[in-house]
Amino acid sequence: MGTPLGDFIRAKRDSTQPQSLGLPDHGRRRSPGLRRLDLAARAGISVEYLTRIEQGRDRNPSVAVVNALADALSLDPSERNHLRYLTKITGGACRAHTRPAPPPRTVRPSVLRTLRLLEPGIAMVTNRLGDILAHTSGYESVTSGTGLLDADAPNLTRYLFTDPRAQAFFADWDDVADEQVFDLWLAPSVENSEWLTAELAPTAGPDFTRRLNRHMVPRRGELRLNHTSGRQLRLLRETLDLSSDAQQLVVFLPADEKTAQAVDELSRRSHGGLRAIS
Repeated sequence: MGTPLGDFIRAKRDSTQPQSLGLPDHGRRRSPGLRRLDLAARAGISVEYLTRIEQGRDRNPSVAVVNALADALSLDPSERNHLRYLTKITGGACRAHTRPAPPPRTVRPSVLRTLRLLEPGIAMVTNRLGDILAHTSGYESVTSGTGLLDADAPNLTRYLFTDPRAQAFFADWDDVADEQVFDLWLAPSVENSEWLTAELAPTAGPDFTRRLNRHMVPRRGELRLNHTSGRQLRLLRETLDLSSDAQQLVVFLPADEKTAQAVDELSRRSHGGLRAIS
């Protein structure tokens, strides 16, 4: 049985072309990417040891080995952080002996005051599971009619994979889906994300499972939304990590003048206010 660490190393090896690392192309192979032999040689470990890590038979590689694999795969900083995190959870360092409490859903009063100061801008408070915990009227105005906020406890991850309107709303649905699935690995604890994964896997099907297991570190670029009014909105995202609460404050900024005008018009039409969802 594989492990998150082994799955990530194997997926990254399969997606790495030898030429990108200055290695010769050995011609047609049964599997794509970098050969296990070449990766082991670059990392200074045996092929047998690399095989054990990838197959989940070795769950506690040393820090030196993990760093050597990161160097051998030429991982960028975000990928290195993810590799270190997967090493911890694979070895059991992040798992509690008792079932953890669910992540807090209450937003601190000072965070709500900050959110209120952003009105009528577009902002929300969320967690890594995709729960939308509070939002401005501006956020409601750009998501109106999409079904995202219809649930009593709206969850972006569930919405993406179970509501057919999501693919029409998010112009780059594939990229957003990758982001949300990746964030499940960054939940307050591994166990916190298990309930959502177990719930989504049967309904979202193999597409969700494939995204979860490939550990693709997303490139969080511009967000493009197809508003129900027919406008396309292009938004930039600024994220403030509220680490003590295992939450994030996300602010969305117009990426161009056309979007700024559309957002201003939508905000004038909105009659809502700040909403905290407990």
